[in-house]
Amino acid sequence: MRVRPYIPDKDYAFLSTWVTDERTHAFWSANRFPYPITPESFHDFLEKNAAEWTDSAYVACENSGQPVGFFCYSVNTEDNTGFLKFVIIDQAKRGKGYGKEMLQLALQYAFQITGAEAVQLNVFDENTAAKKCYESVGFVERTVDKNIFAYQDELWSRCNMIVSRP
Repeated sequence: MRVRPYIPDKDYAFLSTWVTDERTHAFWSANRFPYPITPESFHDFLEKNAAEWTDSAYVACENSGQPVGFFCYSVNTEDNTGFLKFVIIDQAKRGKGYGKEMLQLALQYAFQITGAEAVQLNVFDENTAAKKCYESVGFVERTVDKNIFAYQDELWSRCNMIVSRP
């Protein structure tokens, strides 16, 4: 597996097939852009996030070059903490170690290239598969904000997780 910058014209066609229902979309994006996603809404969102938070978008690719995962990453230079956002794996690849491998590469990049001392992310407590994946690469729960996101008739809690440089 390799990680490279997201190329909109090349990668969107893959990523757009990974979110096939509203619940998955809400878990992934906290509904920051509409479902179903469109190239315009998604790329406008990425551009806005890059401008506001210095987020950069990446894809994880199999050795063949086919994208199998996506995430955004930024570093807060004031406290030297990286932040992962919008982490997703191709639904056909979930549960097979792809997420763990992608996260390991993302953390390697964060610690070795950007020099972050720690990396954090947010995940909905109800997204147990994602939370388990994050824990498998060393993330630990830092805080939980209870019942802050409304999805249909449910209230979800947001968990902030962190991993420090080894």
